[in-house]
Amino acid sequence: MLDIHWLRQNPQEARERLRTRGRGDDELVDRLLQLDEKLRAVIHSVEGMRAKRKQVSREIGLRRGREEPPAELLIDMRNLGKAIEELEGKRQQLEAEVRGLLLLLPNLPHPTVPLGNDSAANQTVRSWGNPRSFSFPPKPHWEIGQARGWLDFAAAVKLAGSGFALYRGEGARLQRTLLRFMLDLHVREHGYTEIWPPFLVRGEVAVGSGHLPKFAEEMYRIPADDLYLLPTAELALVNLHREEILPESALPLRYVAYSPCFRREAGSAGKDTRGLLRLHQFEKVELVQVVHPERSYEALEDLVRHAEEVLRRLEIPYRVTLLCSGDMGFGAAKCYDLEVWAPGVGAWLEVSSCSNLEDFQARRMNLRCRPDPAGKPRYCHTLNGSGTALPRLLAALLENHQQEDGRVLLPEAFRAYYAKEFL
Repeated sequence: MLDIHWLRQNPQEARERLRTRGRGDDELVDRLLQLDEKLRAVIHSVEGMRAKRKQVSREIGLRRGREEPPAELLIDMRNLGKAIEELEGKRQQLEAEVRGLLLLLPNLPHPTVPLGNDSAANQTVRSWGNPRSFSFPPKPHWEIGQARGWLDFAAAVKLAGSGFALYRGEGARLQRTLLRFMLDLHVREHGYTEIWPPFLVRGEVAVGSGHLPKFAEEMYRIPADDLYLLPTAELALVNLHREEILPESALPLRYVAYSPCFRREAGSAGKDTRGLLRLHQFEKVELVQVVHPERSYEALEDLVRHAEEVLRRLEIPYRVTLLCSGDMGFGAAKCYDLEVWAPGVGAWLEVSSCSNLEDFQARRMNLRCRPDPAGKPRYCHTLNGSGTALPRLLAALLENHQQEDGRVLLPEAFRAYYAKEFL
């Protein structure tokens, strides 16, 4: 959520920076500022009436000591009370409307973010590994998995319909072992604390993370309990300290969690429908950091390196892309995507997005930090990234390490986890 005080003072800059996201937010900003002006006028009126009521009350008290106070003073007191009550109701309504509009505005892009409307303006920052030269035509992961009995899409359709996957035997074991491999790496070597969160959350949790109200159509909701299935563990992790004031000495906080992720993928019909590329349910390891507001961009670079290390150890060629202003997520001020090369599909697949949201989520959650016991609290900065996402990681692993005889050679760093050299 953006700072309303900054918006009041910099309305034109806000419009211009929001335009770089390729959205038409001018009318929303104008409406927000109009409502905010009305709200401030109502607050001013309420404060004036309260001061007047206090003055009348004092006068009535003085009169009571000597004589019966005049009837007009008592009438004024009653009328002021009614007027204040009415204005307080209007104030609460306007505050809700102002907050509702603030929740719809995306974050402002950081000055170092390239300007552009779509992925064509993204910038490749670096790459690692060389795509392998095959002596045979590389197969896509769904052919590899189905031929070996590891992937069963027909069974998934029978159970849940399209957009789901079922893993059998070595396929299920590979999925489980990859998750353990990533969690152990981030906990043991990158200093994260592992969390096993609920996979259902309240609506206010999704508001705090920035997923509601903007992405309500993308989320699975259980109406009877007013709970939402996690689209990512980010929602749970970033809300762990909602409505708290943390000592700055406790920062940074680093959390990692596995969760199944549930997404309706509304509007994605026909896109990447084969194999494991776009599913309604998939597994992911999520990284979240809560940091000092002056150190968040240093933390972002660390976060990206933590996700990269997974790909290096699995010996999967990848590239790091800095997203342009129009291609970033709703809450991001700056975002890097990690994309792996999938030779069977012949495409780069995103397996991680690492974002600095600055104080965008912290304002929604009222998450603050204090430099010392007597210091003034300020909003923390939050970051998140996939560390990384299955099943695209699994797909890239199968495609990059497939052998001509149908086997899959496991990367050396992963063999200790799997206790095998080949699948």
